[in-house]
Amino acid sequence: MSLLSALVPLLRVYCIGLRVILHQLRRRFQPRCAPASVFPTQNGKVAIVTGGAKGIGYQTVKHLARLGMHVIIAGNSERDGQEAVRKIKEETLTGKVEFLYCDLASMKSIRQFVQQFRAKNCPLHVLVNNAGVMLVPERKTEDGFEEHFGLNYLGHFLLTNLLLDTLKQSGTHSHNARIVTVSSATHYAGKLHLDDLQSRCSYSPHGAYAQSKLALVLFTYRLQHLLTANGSHVTANVVDPGVVNTELYKHVFWVVKVLKWMTAWLFFKTPEEGASTTICAAVSPELEGAGGCYLCNEERTKSADVAYDEELQRRLWTESCKMVGISDEASRLP
Repeated sequence: MSLLSALVPLLRVYCIGLRVILHQLRRRFQPRCAPASVFPTQNGKVAIVTGGAKGIGYQTVKHLARLGMHVIIAGNSERDGQEAVRKIKEETLTGKVEFLYCDLASMKSIRQFVQQFRAKNCPLHVLVNNAGVMLVPERKTEDGFEEHFGLNYLGHFLLTNLLLDTLKQSGTHSHNARIVTVSSATHYAGKLHLDDLQSRCSYSPHGAYAQSKLALVLFTYRLQHLLTANGSHVTANVVDPGVVNTELYKHVFWVVKVLKWMTAWLFFKTPEEGASTTICAAVSPELEGAGGCYLCNEERTKSADVAYDEELQRRLWTESCKMVGISDEASRLP
Protein backbone atom coordinates (compact mmCIF):
# COMPACT_ATOMS: atom_id res chain seq x y z
CA MET A 1 0.00 0.00 0.00
CA SER A 2 1.42 3.41 -1.01
CA LEU A 3 1.99 6.18 1.51
CA LEU A 4 -0.60 8.35 -0.25
CA SER A 5 -3.33 5.70 -0.10
CA ALA A 6 -2.56 5.20 3.59
CA LEU A 7 -2.87 8.93 4.30
CA VAL A 8 -6.18 9.47 2.48
CA PRO A 9 -8.45 7.95 5.22
CA LEU A 10 -6.49 9.85 7.89
CA LEU A 11 -6.87 13.18 6.09
CA ARG A 12 -10.60 12.60 5.49
CA VAL A 13 -11.20 11.83 9.17
CA TYR A 14 -9.29 14.86 10.46
CA CYS A 15 -10.89 17.23 7.94
CA ILE A 16 -14.34 16.11 9.08
CA GLY A 17 -13.26 16.44 12.71
CA LEU A 18 -12.16 20.03 12.05
CA ARG A 19 -15.52 20.85 10.43
CA VAL A 20 -17.38 19.43 13.42
CA ILE A 21 -15.23 21.41 15.87
CA LEU A 22 -15.90 24.67 13.98
CA HIS A 23 -19.62 23.90 14.01
CA GLN A 24 -19.49 23.24 17.75
CA LEU A 25 -17.75 26.58 18.28
CA ARG A 26 -20.54 28.41 16.48
CA ARG A 27 -23.16 26.64 18.60
CA ARG A 28 -21.47 27.70 21.83
CA PHE A 29 -22.79 31.20 21.19
CA GLN A 30 -26.32 30.03 20.39
CA PRO A 31 -29.12 29.08 22.81
CA ARG A 32 -28.61 25.52 23.96
CA CYS A 33 -31.08 22.67 24.16
CA ALA A 34 -32.97 22.35 27.42
CA PRO A 35 -31.17 20.18 29.99
CA ALA A 36 -32.15 16.53 30.37
CA SER A 37 -33.83 17.32 33.68
CA VAL A 38 -36.79 18.91 31.86
CA PHE A 39 -37.73 15.67 30.13
CA PRO A 40 -40.69 13.69 31.51
CA THR A 41 -39.93 11.27 34.32
CA GLN A 42 -39.25 7.70 33.20
CA ASN A 43 -40.36 5.81 36.29
CA GLY A 44 -40.91 2.11 35.63
CA LYS A 45 -38.86 2.08 32.45
CA VAL A 46 -35.70 0.02 31.89
CA ALA A 47 -32.65 0.92 29.81
CA ILE A 48 -29.41 -0.78 28.83
CA VAL A 49 -26.39 1.40 28.00
CA THR A 50 -23.27 -0.22 26.58
CA GLY A 51 -20.03 1.40 27.65
CA GLY A 52 -21.90 3.18 30.41
CA ALA A 53 -19.04 3.26 32.90
CA LYS A 54 -17.16 6.20 31.37
CA GLY A 55 -17.44 9.22 29.12
CA ILE A 56 -20.62 9.81 27.14
CA GLY A 57 -22.07 6.51 28.32
CA TYR A 58 -21.61 7.41 31.98
CA GLN A 59 -23.36 10.74 31.51
CA THR A 60 -26.17 9.02 29.63
CA VAL A 61 -26.69 6.52 32.44
CA LYS A 62 -26.62 9.26 35.07
CA HIS A 63 -29.26 11.37 33.33
CA LEU A 64 -31.56 8.43 32.59
CA ALA A 65 -31.28 7.28 36.21
CA ARG A 66 -32.06 10.80 37.39
CA LEU A 67 -35.24 10.65 35.33
CA GLY A 68 -36.28 7.54 37.21
CA MET A 69 -35.20 4.79 34.83
CA HIS A 70 -33.75 1.49 35.98
CA VAL A 71 -30.47 1.51 34.03
CA ILE A 72 -28.19 -1.43 33.37
CA ILE A 73 -24.60 -0.64 32.44
CA ALA A 74 -23.18 -3.20 30.02
CA GLY A 75 -19.39 -3.10 30.08
CA ASN A 76 -16.20 -5.15 29.92
CA SER A 77 -14.66 -3.97 33.20
CA GLU A 78 -16.22 -5.12 36.46
CA ARG A 79 -14.18 -2.61 38.46
CA ASP A 80 -15.07 0.39 36.28
CA GLY A 81 -18.69 -0.69 36.09
CA GLN A 82 -19.17 -1.08 39.83
CA GLU A 83 -17.39 2.22 40.48
CA ALA A 84 -19.74 3.95 38.00
CA VAL A 85 -22.75 2.41 39.75
CA ARG A 86 -21.50 3.65 43.13
CA LYS A 87 -20.90 7.20 41.88
CA ILE A 88 -24.21 7.47 40.03
CA LYS A 89 -26.14 6.24 43.05
CA GLU A 90 -24.42 8.90 45.17
CA GLU A 91 -25.03 11.68 42.63
CA THR A 92 -28.62 10.82 41.74
CA LEU A 93 -29.78 9.34 45.06
CA THR A 94 -31.29 6.40 43.21
CA GLY A 95 -30.67 2.69 43.56
CA LYS A 96 -31.93 1.91 40.07
CA VAL A 97 -28.51 1.42 38.49
CA GLU A 98 -26.63 -1.85 38.11
CA PHE A 99 -23.77 -3.38 36.15
CA LEU A 100 -23.71 -6.54 34.05
CA TYR A 101 -20.57 -7.79 32.34
CA CYS A 102 -20.64 -7.70 28.54
CA ASP A 103 -17.60 -7.80 26.28
CA LEU A 104 -18.76 -6.61 22.86
CA ALA A 105 -15.62 -8.09 21.32
CA SER A 106 -16.93 -11.57 22.19
CA MET A 107 -20.06 -13.10 20.68
CA LYS A 108 -20.12 -15.59 23.57
CA SER A 109 -20.05 -12.81 26.16
CA ILE A 110 -22.86 -10.95 24.40
CA ARG A 111 -25.06 -14.05 24.43
CA GLN A 112 -24.29 -14.62 28.12
CA PHE A 113 -25.21 -11.01 28.90
CA VAL A 114 -28.56 -11.38 27.12
CA GLN A 115 -29.25 -14.60 29.07
CA GLN A 116 -28.51 -12.80 32.35
CA PHE A 117 -30.77 -9.92 31.39
CA ARG A 118 -33.63 -12.19 30.35
CA ALA A 119 -33.34 -14.01 33.68
CA LYS A 120 -34.42 -10.78 35.38
CA ASN A 121 -37.80 -11.01 33.62
CA CYS A 122 -37.99 -7.27 33.19
CA PRO A 123 -39.00 -5.18 30.17
CA LEU A 124 -36.62 -3.15 28.04
CA HIS A 125 -37.70 0.28 26.87
CA VAL A 126 -34.41 1.83 25.77
CA LEU A 127 -31.25 0.26 24.33
CA VAL A 128 -28.30 2.63 23.89
CA ASN A 129 -25.53 1.20 21.70
CA ASN A 130 -22.80 3.52 22.92
CA ALA A 131 -19.57 1.56 23.50
CA GLY A 132 -16.71 1.67 21.03
CA VAL A 133 -13.01 1.83 20.28
CA MET A 134 -11.23 4.34 18.05
CA LEU A 135 -8.03 4.21 16.00
CA VAL A 136 -6.70 1.07 17.67
CA PRO A 137 -3.72 -0.72 16.08
CA GLU A 138 -4.57 -3.67 13.85
CA ARG A 139 -5.83 -6.53 16.02
CA LYS A 140 -8.62 -9.09 16.18
CA THR A 141 -11.52 -9.77 18.52
CA GLU A 142 -12.00 -13.12 20.24
CA ASP A 143 -13.98 -14.28 17.19
CA GLY A 144 -11.36 -13.15 14.67
CA PHE A 145 -13.00 -9.92 13.51
CA GLU A 146 -11.10 -6.68 12.94
CA GLU A 147 -11.62 -4.85 16.23
CA HIS A 148 -13.34 -1.66 15.01
CA PHE A 149 -15.80 -3.63 12.88
CA GLY A 150 -16.18 -6.45 15.38
CA LEU A 151 -16.72 -4.40 18.55
CA ASN A 152 -18.20 -1.12 17.31
CA TYR A 153 -20.55 -2.67 14.79
CA LEU A 154 -20.97 -6.47 14.92
CA GLY A 155 -21.15 -6.56 18.72
CA HIS A 156 -24.01 -4.07 18.73
CA PHE A 157 -25.64 -5.76 15.72
CA LEU A 158 -25.82 -9.05 17.61
CA LEU A 159 -26.81 -7.48 20.93
CA THR A 160 -29.65 -5.53 19.33
CA ASN A 161 -31.00 -8.54 17.46
CA LEU A 162 -30.93 -10.73 20.57
CA LEU A 163 -32.84 -8.08 22.54
CA LEU A 164 -35.38 -7.23 19.82
CA ASP A 165 -38.12 -9.54 21.09
CA THR A 166 -37.97 -7.96 24.55
CA LEU A 167 -38.00 -4.47 23.04
CA LYS A 168 -41.01 -5.34 20.89
CA GLN A 169 -42.88 -6.72 23.90
CA SER A 170 -42.09 -3.57 25.91
CA GLY A 171 -43.11 -0.96 23.35
CA THR A 172 -46.70 0.26 23.00
CA HIS A 173 -48.56 2.34 20.44
CA SER A 174 -48.25 5.48 22.57
CA HIS A 175 -44.81 4.75 24.02
CA ASN A 176 -42.47 3.03 21.58
CA ALA A 177 -39.38 1.25 22.83
CA ARG A 178 -36.27 2.97 21.49
CA ILE A 179 -32.93 1.85 20.08
CA VAL A 180 -30.31 4.61 20.07
CA THR A 181 -27.02 3.90 18.33
CA VAL A 182 -24.03 6.21 18.68
CA SER A 183 -22.15 6.76 15.43
CA SER A 184 -19.90 9.69 14.51
CA ALA A 185 -19.43 12.39 11.90
CA THR A 186 -16.48 10.24 10.84
CA HIS A 187 -19.00 8.05 9.00
CA TYR A 188 -19.07 10.74 6.28
CA ALA A 189 -15.52 9.69 5.41
CA GLY A 190 -16.30 5.98 5.64
CA LYS A 191 -16.38 3.47 2.82
CA LEU A 192 -18.00 0.08 3.24
CA HIS A 193 -15.88 -2.64 1.64
CA LEU A 194 -18.30 -5.56 1.48
CA ASP A 195 -15.58 -7.72 -0.07
CA ASP A 196 -13.14 -6.83 2.72
CA LEU A 197 -15.06 -5.87 5.85
CA GLN A 198 -12.14 -7.05 8.00
CA SER A 199 -9.67 -4.63 6.32
CA ARG A 200 -7.32 -7.52 5.51
CA CYS A 201 -6.12 -6.07 2.21
CA SER A 202 -4.98 -2.71 3.53
CA TYR A 203 -5.43 -1.76 7.18
CA SER A 204 -5.80 1.85 8.22
CA PRO A 205 -7.02 2.66 11.76
CA HIS A 206 -8.82 5.73 10.43
CA GLY A 207 -10.41 3.86 7.52
CA ALA A 208 -11.47 0.94 9.75
CA TYR A 209 -12.97 3.26 12.36
CA ALA A 210 -14.86 5.28 9.75
CA GLN A 211 -16.18 2.08 8.13
CA SER A 212 -17.50 0.81 11.48
CA LYS A 213 -19.34 4.08 12.08
CA LEU A 214 -20.85 4.05 8.57
CA ALA A 215 -21.96 0.46 9.16
CA LEU A 216 -23.84 1.59 12.28
CA VAL A 217 -25.79 4.18 10.25
CA LEU A 218 -26.64 1.67 7.51
CA PHE A 219 -27.68 -0.85 10.17
CA THR A 220 -29.99 1.66 11.89
CA TYR A 221 -31.77 2.58 8.68
CA ARG A 222 -32.26 -1.06 7.68
CA LEU A 223 -33.42 -1.95 11.19
CA GLN A 224 -36.03 0.81 11.16
CA HIS A 225 -37.29 -0.40 7.77
CA LEU A 226 -37.74 -3.91 9.17
CA LEU A 227 -39.40 -2.69 12.37
CA THR A 228 -41.87 -0.63 10.36
CA ALA A 229 -42.60 -3.54 8.02
CA ASN A 230 -43.35 -5.73 11.04
CA GLY A 231 -45.60 -3.13 12.66
CA SER A 232 -43.40 -3.12 15.76
CA HIS A 233 -43.70 -0.44 18.43
CA VAL A 234 -39.94 0.10 18.40
CA THR A 235 -37.94 2.91 16.82
CA ALA A 236 -34.27 3.00 15.85
CA ASN A 237 -32.27 6.19 15.53
CA VAL A 238 -28.58 7.01 15.21
CA VAL A 239 -26.79 9.92 16.87
CA ASP A 240 -23.61 11.89 16.34
CA PRO A 241 -22.31 13.21 19.70
CA GLY A 242 -19.81 15.62 18.12
CA VAL A 243 -16.13 15.91 19.05
CA VAL A 244 -16.06 15.06 22.74
CA ASN A 245 -13.25 15.08 25.27
CA THR A 246 -13.15 11.38 26.29
CA GLU A 247 -10.62 8.57 26.63
CA LEU A 248 -11.33 7.41 23.07
CA TYR A 249 -8.43 9.57 21.88
CA LYS A 250 -5.77 7.51 23.64
CA HIS A 251 -4.64 5.90 20.36
CA VAL A 252 -4.20 9.10 18.29
CA PHE A 253 -0.77 10.47 17.35
CA TRP A 254 1.12 12.14 20.20
CA VAL A 255 0.98 15.50 18.40
CA VAL A 256 -2.83 15.28 18.35
CA LYS A 257 -2.82 14.34 22.04
CA VAL A 258 -0.80 17.46 22.88
CA LEU A 259 -3.10 19.69 20.80
CA LYS A 260 -6.14 18.10 22.42
CA TRP A 261 -4.71 18.69 25.90
CA MET A 262 -4.09 22.36 25.07
CA THR A 263 -7.38 23.14 23.33
CA ALA A 264 -10.02 20.67 24.56
CA TRP A 265 -11.49 23.24 26.99
CA LEU A 266 -12.43 25.45 24.01
CA PHE A 267 -12.95 23.17 21.02
CA PHE A 268 -14.23 19.89 22.48
CA LYS A 269 -17.56 19.12 24.08
CA THR A 270 -17.59 17.79 27.62
CA PRO A 271 -18.90 14.22 28.03
CA GLU A 272 -22.11 15.68 29.46
CA GLU A 273 -22.58 17.89 26.40
CA GLY A 274 -21.73 14.94 24.16
CA ALA A 275 -24.44 12.83 25.81
CA SER A 276 -27.21 15.37 25.24
CA THR A 277 -28.24 14.09 21.80
CA THR A 278 -28.28 10.49 23.02
CA ILE A 279 -30.51 11.46 25.94
CA CYS A 280 -32.85 13.40 23.65
CA ALA A 281 -33.12 10.37 21.35
CA ALA A 282 -33.84 8.11 24.32
CA VAL A 283 -36.59 10.11 26.05
CA SER A 284 -37.66 13.23 24.15
CA PRO A 285 -41.46 13.33 23.56
CA GLU A 286 -40.76 15.09 20.26
CA LEU A 287 -39.20 11.89 18.92
CA GLU A 288 -42.02 9.60 19.99
CA GLY A 289 -42.73 7.25 17.09
CA ALA A 290 -39.95 8.76 14.94
CA GLY A 291 -37.37 6.32 13.62
CA GLY A 292 -34.69 6.13 10.97
CA CYS A 293 -33.32 9.56 11.90
CA TYR A 294 -29.73 10.80 12.06
CA LEU A 295 -29.46 13.21 14.98
CA CYS A 296 -26.74 15.73 15.76
CA ASN A 297 -26.86 18.54 18.31
CA GLU A 298 -30.36 17.40 19.33
CA GLU A 299 -31.62 17.98 15.76
CA ARG A 300 -32.45 15.76 12.80
CA THR A 301 -29.95 16.15 10.01
CA LYS A 302 -28.73 14.36 6.88
CA SER A 303 -26.21 11.55 7.05
CA ALA A 304 -23.81 10.56 4.29
CA ASP A 305 -25.54 9.92 0.95
CA VAL A 306 -24.25 6.35 0.77
CA ALA A 307 -26.05 5.53 4.04
CA TYR A 308 -29.39 5.83 2.23
CA ASP A 309 -28.47 3.13 -0.30
CA GLU A 310 -31.12 0.50 0.48
CA GLU A 311 -29.36 -2.24 -1.47
CA LEU A 312 -26.17 -1.63 0.51
CA GLN A 313 -28.20 -1.70 3.74
CA ARG A 314 -29.69 -5.08 2.77
CA ARG A 315 -26.38 -6.59 1.75
CA LEU A 316 -24.65 -5.46 4.95
CA TRP A 317 -27.50 -6.85 7.06
CA THR A 318 -27.39 -10.22 5.32
CA GLU A 319 -23.62 -10.48 5.63
CA SER A 320 -23.74 -9.42 9.28
CA CYS A 321 -26.25 -12.17 10.09
CA LYS A 322 -23.86 -14.72 8.60
CA MET A 323 -20.91 -13.33 10.53
CA VAL A 324 -22.60 -13.43 13.96
CA GLY A 325 -24.47 -16.66 13.34
CA ILE A 326 -28.13 -15.61 13.43
CA SER A 327 -30.91 -16.27 10.92
CA ASP A 328 -31.73 -13.52 8.46
CA GLU A 329 -35.43 -13.04 9.14
CA ALA A 330 -35.27 -9.92 6.98
CA SER A 331 -34.78 -12.06 3.87
CA ARG A 332 -38.53 -12.70 3.87
CA LEU A 333 -39.36 -9.02 3.98
CA PRO A 334 -39.04 -6.32 1.30
